Amino acid sequence: MTYDYNGGLTREQFLFFEIRIVAKLLSEGLPREEILKKLTEENLFQFPTERMISSIATACFKRIDALGSETLIYRLANSPAEVAKQINLYAMMKYNKIVWDFMTTVVGEKFRTQDFEFSKKDLNIFFVRLQEQNDAIATWSDSTISKIKQVLTKSLVECGYLDTTRSTQLNNISIEPDLEDEIRTNGDFAALPAFNCFR
Repeated sequence: MTYDYNGGLTREQFLFFEIRIVAKLLSEGLPREEILKKLTEENLFQFPTERMISSIATACFKRIDALGSETLIYRLANSPAEVAKQINLYAMMKYNKIVWDFMTTVVGEKFRTQDFEFSKKDLNIFFVRLQEQNDAIATWSDSTISKIKQVLTKSLVECGYLDTTRSTQLNNISIEPDLEDEIRTNGDFAALPAFNCFR
């Protein structure tokens, strides 16, 4: 993992709609400056300000860069939503160490042990541990951590791991074959349990 912990999730969220637009434009061969111009002029994200468009576009580019795979960028743009959402989750994991740690140490471990119970307690324990291990995270406000917990939970709902944000059971999900192939090609074997893959 090349990226460090950052609290950008509070602002960035899951961004499925937005990253799919960016991936489509990249797949069409548009340069990034052109994409940014198009996003702004046509307000493709339907955001109120140019600054917000620019900020979210930058986050999308960073996630896409973290994927490191032309195949996954193309799939992110063109695959059915459930496939593309898993790819976006993997991009979030690659770009944000909090998402990586949460998905591998909490969710992946639950799949490994077949313990499908999931509650706020799991998130709380995860963040207490992170704060003990990392001085920067230890200084984050309660509201920042609370927002990140919300984003992590909503991401699980988006990808079908949970039925709703109040669900207390993880669903038994299956990894999309294209994503599994690329994760293996990238040598990111530690990511596979997060997608309930133990082959």
